[in-house]
Amino acid sequence: MSASATATPTGTIEVNGVRLYYELQGRGQPVVLVHGSWGDARSWRFVVPGLAESFRVVVYDRRGHSRSQRPDTPGSVDEDGDDLAAVLEALDLAPAHVVTNSYGGNIALRLATRRPEVFRSLSCHEPPLWSLLEDDPEPLEILQQGARSLQAVGQRIAQGDHEGAARQFVEEVAFGPGAWERELPPELRAIFVDNAPTFLDEFQDPNVVRVDEAALSQLELPVRLTQGSESPPTFPAVIDRLVELIPRVSREIINGAAHVPQLTMPERYVQVTTRALQRAAA
Repeated sequence: MSASATATPTGTIEVNGVRLYYELQGRGQPVVLVHGSWGDARSWRFVVPGLAESFRVVVYDRRGHSRSQRPDTPGSVDEDGDDLAAVLEALDLAPAHVVTNSYGGNIALRLATRRPEVFRSLSCHEPPLWSLLEDDPEPLEILQQGARSLQAVGQRIAQGDHEGAARQFVEEVAFGPGAWERELPPELRAIFVDNAPTFLDEFQDPNVVRVDEAALSQLELPVRLTQGSESPPTFPAVIDRLVELIPRVSREIINGAAHVPQLTMPERYVQVTTRALQRAAA
């Protein structure tokens, strides 16, 4: 009997020297949902039941987040990628469909260029791969403002103002003014505050927003990129560049959505994601 069949619906596994919390639900081809910065597996809670009607769904808290172990040493985006591969292998779910939000897409896209064999397909919603825009003068001012905001966020975390840092990140970098209270429920705001130290760790990784463009151009994996119609303009600009680079790529705009459609319009997100995964599974 496979490990995925014997694994408990909720538990912890040790991979790469860290203990990670995970949850399993549903039956069918395996799908892993990878959360972005600040959050944890609960950011997917509104969409897991719908996706589990068609797939075997696993969510987990990335290293340093919430119910998973927070190492004392600095981490890296590629350690997160190694953890993703190890989770799939430990639960006997590889190859799997990988679905990501935000920074989870940076993790998965970098991993796909190194370990494509653990993927069936890859779906990324608005990965913040800002390095792809470094030679584009049009979004330069927005990127510079974002960099200044991130520096301020990092300083706030270092000074112990975790709530102020989380609010500033949400409203100035990822979502937009007013989003802290408008789009994030109180439970998720508390999770963001708790995970602020891990974001500071991620922010200090020099590769956090970078990807090997040459390796992406050789990627044979089917990749689906989504964006919200209401998202900040830098995210579509990154997707423009990824579409140019990745050979087997598709793109979809989720009307009315912004950076976290799994929270703000979960029924619509389940519909478009299920349709795309079923197409990839055929």
